[in-house]
Amino acid sequence: MKFKPIILFFVLGSFLTGCGLFGDDEERDEFAGLTNEEQFYRRALDQLNGQNFNGAIATYQGLESRFPFGRFAEQSQIEIVYAYYRAGDPEAARAAADRFIRLHPESENIDYAYYMKGLSSFNENTGLINRFLPIDPTKRDPGRTRESFSDFAQLIALYPDSPYAADARARMIFLRNNLAAYEIHVANYYLERRAYIAALRRGQYVVENFQETPAVADGIAIMIECYLRLGLNDLADTSLALLRDNYPEHRSLEDGEFTVRTEITNPSLLYTVSFGLLGDNRIEPPLAPTKRPFSSGSQQIIDQQGQSGEEEDRSWLSILTLGIL
Repeated sequence: MKFKPIILFFVLGSFLTGCGLFGDDEERDEFAGLTNEEQFYRRALDQLNGQNFNGAIATYQGLESRFPFGRFAEQSQIEIVYAYYRAGDPEAARAAADRFIRLHPESENIDYAYYMKGLSSFNENTGLINRFLPIDPTKRDPGRTRESFSDFAQLIALYPDSPYAADARARMIFLRNNLAAYEIHVANYYLERRAYIAALRRGQYVVENFQETPAVADGIAIMIECYLRLGLNDLADTSLALLRDNYPEHRSLEDGEFTVRTEITNPSLLYTVSFGLLGDNRIEPPLAPTKRPFSSGSQQIIDQQGQSGEEEDRSWLSILTLGIL
């Protein structure tokens, strides 16, 4: 009876030791035959060239954990960025590139780290679904587009003679065109909902900040539309002359005359509640008056609202439904 605790302790120790040996066996099987730093690096490079990117990532990580200050450590840290990128993990690729830039600011491969950082954001939205579905990238969130543009711009500013600079410039042109097109989509959204001031500002932003992009002509057309809707005919004429001189073939011009949109989005309550099954979604709003009042008209509007409030008594149904019914 005295030996039972000792036997139990011995059995438990053997079990824990066995579990530890089992884990070591798994690790030993994964890196079997690798005894030095160069062998780790050669295997990772073979896996990378054989497009076994997940295996290459594991081997690079094993190399760095065993030889953090070895002669292959810096090279493995830059190559794992590419392995993450090809494995379809752009977030990990960006993190690895940031880490390399922080640890090796004087490395001869630092320009490649900046390039891969921008490239990871550039291709983040190009997944399997996007290859088969007609998804317009200019209508999606431009956050990654701006990040990629900023990373490529930083590469060109710091290393203008880099072998990756030419490709980065070409990608920046593409990204800039997409950013301008995104602003046009937002402007059209506001315009269709009769938020003319917001749409006007978006159009002006494109004209002022995205020169030499295809979206500039659309930005001018949106400005003309908004000026006409707001009754600012002099500004509309100035913008129209600009559009005629620089983009005479724009789709909004017909024989030199500007074509105003006849319908805009204005979903009714019934249309919204029924998710578009009932009701109408389009109206034909009139243009603003061709002559502006001598004054701002604010007091006149206030007086008219006061008179209408005095003349009409709101029903209980109107009060309870907040004026909807």
